[in-house]
Amino acid sequence: MADEVYRGVVTTIQTRRTSAKRSTVALKYSMAVSGLVMLGYLLVHMYGNLKFFQGQEYFDEYLAGLEELFTPYLPEGGLLWIMRVALITALVVHVYAAMTLWRRNKAAAGYVGATRYHSKKGRTGIQRSYASFTMRWGGIILLLFIIGHVAQMLPNWLAPGGASDSTYERVVNGFELWWVVLLYTIGLVAVGFHLWHGFWSALTTLGQNRSATRNESTITWVSTFIAALICFGFLIVPFAVFFFGVGTS
Repeated sequence: MADEVYRGVVTTIQTRRTSAKRSTVALKYSMAVSGLVMLGYLLVHMYGNLKFFQGQEYFDEYLAGLEELFTPYLPEGGLLWIMRVALITALVVHVYAAMTLWRRNKAAAGYVGATRYHSKKGRTGIQRSYASFTMRWGGIILLLFIIGHVAQMLPNWLAPGGASDSTYERVVNGFELWWVVLLYTIGLVAVGFHLWHGFWSALTTLGQNRSATRNESTITWVSTFIAALICFGFLIVPFAVFFFGVGTS
């Protein structure tokens, strides 16, 4: 009788551990895939932003033309709404997975109250990896940046520098202000750090990293290139407006 109870307890514990492991793996996959979806959008969005240099008329017509994509097969603005829903879903999944995994990692790392396990590897005796330092706080900064940027792009909802019916003029009006450019730069730096680690982590989760160390991994250099490309591609417009007066005359 005692043996049966013991085996039952062991089986229950093993089942719970297996379920937790599968749940963690599912969360990691969800986080990786949702992150890649948002990266794809960033690349497309960056490409669209660079059309700013083709002038006000072309830029405003390009943005207006997005509303007509795939019509009449979709209602006017239909594709944009599909993209918005997909992006919001990806963002919610990404944030939920990140917070859940962070809580599990915190519990597994040996926290007692507010104290973490100590090790001689860290300079202060506390183990802190680059990822644990930048991904959490960088992710928070990034989330605030996304909210602010979306609000700024909505027609005359948040229009620093002056409202206008022209998106081109709203961009110029905003990026003429030093504090807007500064906040935008801080947000893009957070995006760069997040992408630098996040892209590598996502492909590693999906089984595409076969190197023994991170420095030997080709994905590391690809991650660096993508992070730098995104940062440069998005910052070139505000810097051109603020430092060189593009679009102001």
